[in-house]
Formats: sequence, structure tokens, C-alpha cells
Amino acid sequence: MHNFASILDYHLAQRPDAVAVAQEEEQLTVRQLHERVDRLAAGLTELGIRRGDVVGLLLYNRPEFLELVYATSRIGAVLLPLNYRLSEEEWQYILGHAQARAIITEPEFVPAIERSAGCLTDLEHRVLVGADITPAPWAGYEELLARHKDARVEPVDVGLDDLQRLMYTSGTTSRPKGVRITYGNLQAKNLAHIVHFGLTAADTTLVCGPLYHVGGLDMPALATLYAGGAVVLQRRFDPEGALQAIQKHRVTNVWLAPAMVNAVLEVPDRDSYDTASVRFILGGGEKTPEPVLRRIMTAFPNAWFADAYGLTETVSGDTFLDREHALSKLGSVGRPVPHTRVRIVDDAGEEVPAGELGEITLRGPKVFAGYWRDEKATAAALKDGWFHTGDIGHVDEDGFLFIDDRKKDMIVSGGENIATPEVERVLYEHPAVLEAAVVGLQHPRWGEVPRAFVVFRPGTGAGPEELRDFCRTRLAKFKVPVRFDVVDELPRTPSGKVLKRTLRDIPAEG
Repeated sequence: MHNFASILDYHLAQRPDAVAVAQEEEQLTVRQLHERVDRLAAGLTELGIRRGDVVGLLLYNRPEFLELVYATSRIGAVLLPLNYRLSEEEWQYILGHAQARAIITEPEFVPAIERSAGCLTDLEHRVLVGADITPAPWAGYEELLARHKDARVEPVDVGLDDLQRLMYTSGTTSRPKGVRITYGNLQAKNLAHIVHFGLTAADTTLVCGPLYHVGGLDMPALATLYAGGAVVLQRRFDPEGALQAIQKHRVTNVWLAPAMVNAVLEVPDRDSYDTASVRFILGGGEKTPEPVLRRIMTAFPNAWFADAYGLTETVSGDTFLDREHALSKLGSVGRPVPHTRVRIVDDAGEEVPAGELGEITLRGPKVFAGYWRDEKATAAALKDGWFHTGDIGHVDEDGFLFIDDRKKDMIVSGGENIATPEVERVLYEHPAVLEAAVVGLQHPRWGEVPRAFVVFRPGTGAGPEELRDFCRTRLAKFKVPVRFDVVDELPRTPSGKVLKRTLRDIPAEG
């Protein structure tokens, strides 16, 4: 039985009264969660949702999201989490491309879904969560559960290759692609994270990143639930609220995207919160600068920062930097989790020696089954059993992975390659710089030259010449940015990756 929902039956027998999910003052024990999942599964079946049908979720973080993860799995339907930050047009595209038969959402998003519904020929059912009054033709979430008070729904038997969910990429390319995540992918990811972090029923994961993203859902929330632990949800990220939740619930682990890390570290009275329960923090999304890493270790004295590398296509978390090497391999994203292989290849697909840059490729049971309704993109990404990530990196003699850049973000200046994270690392060392991103700027002589975007710490600042002089003492001349643009914030994907495509499109005036 590979159905993810069947683990809930196991924990019901083992620890029925243990808390499984909490949010603010609300909490669900394993027994209560199990009952609601069964009732929801029966309600979805009543609507006509069957095995293989795609069910869209457009929700902020709330217990109902996790109930739907279990309930769709229980009946063999396919989960489709939607990014609530997207535009109406993007929701319409994804729901149409995924051929979703149902959408489950909150009142805030009803007008947008109603405007799109006429164009979505496959969309037959709309369910509303958290509304006092449910307008036709919507069905009320709680009403659906109420009609199936005593329901008992056995998990359908699924295979490792059966589809568990669709997750659309965050849009660093033109159109999002639907990543096909199977039960085998999810199972391999859960077991890998349980083994690597020693997750048990004593663990509590704080989810302050969005559940529609693998960072929030899988780093390592679903693995924690799989191991019998608890998940604490923050509806939307609030840095001070995250520290309050850590103290209140004795949280043992949390995933924080780069911008979230900075926000937590900047909380004025951060030191007044008890963070001693946290034993590891999952990072990733981009290379974490050394000054930030050292501040994290001060703020969370009993935790190690497990800088990570992973993608939606691998259900997240392919490599982690372990505690033992947190300082000796500073800047690395660690070594692969169980059953995952990493190989660095050149443009011909041949493996390169340790220390040489190349494209990062991955292999193992975590690697996705391909892109939904996109054979061309699937063929380009999956070659001879290896997933070609499009990221540039290298491994050292000990097998530790270092991320150097995205293929398209590598700056080629006068024939010299410039890895933008190297320049960003130096900018982060400047006391006034809170965040930095470097992109290529077209140049008539050199082809490209570095251009930096910086966010200053509140109450600080620095002029272009000061920043340029700071870089000159730490970088080769050709790597020093020729232009510095000050911005209020960097555009980012939900996973925390800087949208360098957006920055490259900003005109360089003057």
C-alpha cells in the first residue's frame, strides 16, 4: 500500500490523541484529523471526484489544506496546489492546462474563479472554505463534511508510478510547467528526509512558507507527519509570529527561504524569544552568504543550518549540509540524501572532474515523472535517466555540492565567466547591505558586465563608489559591478529565488 493517506491509519492506531496539526488556537489530534479526512473524502466522492481527477487548491496555509492532501490521496485524486500570489490569468491557465475538475478556495478568490470558470470546460465543481454563506453554485466545505459524519473511506490501492499531485513551476521561465509528482517520488522524499534528519513523533515542524510550494509542504512537513510528528501552520509568513510559534509550540525544525531568514534575523527583540527547541533549520533557494549563516547560528544556538539544494521536480531537498561540516564546508549545500545521485556534466553530457563547473544533474526515486502534457520539455529535462536541472555547480573532492549559478544567469564578460553568487557574497559582507542580486548588463565591448541590485538595512546606505571600492578589494576587476541600483526589495519566486529575469528587464538609465 503506497497511498500516502494510509499513514494516517497507522498513527490513528498508535497515537490517536497526539496533536497532528495546529494553527493559532486551533488544533487537530490524529483522531480528529482522520475523521475529517474520511468525511472530506466521502464528500469529494459525492461530488463525483474519482481516481485520477485533478483537484485544485487555492488556499492560504490552514488545516483544510492538509486535510485535502490526505483526502485526495485517499480516493486517488490528484492534488493541484495553486500559488495564491499569481494573477487571475495565470490561475486560469494552470487550471485549464491541468484539466482540473474541481477547485477548492477561500472567499477572497471567488470573484476571480467565477470570471474564469466559463473558460474552464473541465471545471465542474467549486468548493468554498471558511465562508458563513455559500453562494450557488458553490458547495460549502463544512457542509460537505457534515453530510458524511460517520464516513469511513479506505485508501485506494495505488502504485509507485501513480500521480499524487501536480505542482506548477514558479515561473522563472515564460510559462509554468506542470510537474508530475508520483507516490513513489513522495515516498522516497519522505523516507530520505526522515533518515537524514532523524525525524520522529517527537518532532514539530513550523510551516511559515506557503503550502502550495514544496518548501512549505515538503521541507519537511509531510515527512514529519509521516513520522508521526506535528505541524504548526502560520497562515502567512510573519517573522515575529514565527518566533512566537517556535517558543509556544517548542518547534524543532522550520524551512526558511532566504528573504524569510533575513526577516527573522531583523526582528528587533529577536533575542527575547526562546529558540532553544529548534534543532535544525532548512535553507536553500539560493546560496546563503557566510555573514548570514553566522547570524543564524547565533540566533538559534542549538540548531544547525542545513543549507539545501532541491527543486519542485524532485519534491525538494536533494542535498543538505550536515551539522558536522556546517563550518568546514561553509558555502556548500551538502551531499545527497539517500538514494539520490548528483553528477556534474559538461555541454556534451560528460561528467567533469571534481572542482570543475558544469550542469547539475540528478538521479533517483525522488526525480519526477515528467511534465504534464509537455513531451518536449520532458525530453529536454530527462536524458538517460538523469534530470538536467539547468543549474551550474561543482562538487569538491569529498563529494560536497556547491551551487555556482543558473545557466542563464552566468555572466560572460570578455570571454570570462562570472558566477553571480560570488559577487553577491561580497556585497552581503558590506554592513549596509541587507540583500543583493547581480545580473548581466549588455555592454558594447565586453558583451556583458555585472550589474548589482541592493537592498539596504533600515537606516543605512552607501553610494555606488563606496560599494565599488568595497568590491574591488575582494574581487577581480572584471567581476566588480559597473552599476549599482538601490531597490526597496528584490523580486522573488515563492521559493525565495530572486527573479533575475525581472531584474534584467529593468532599463539601466543614466
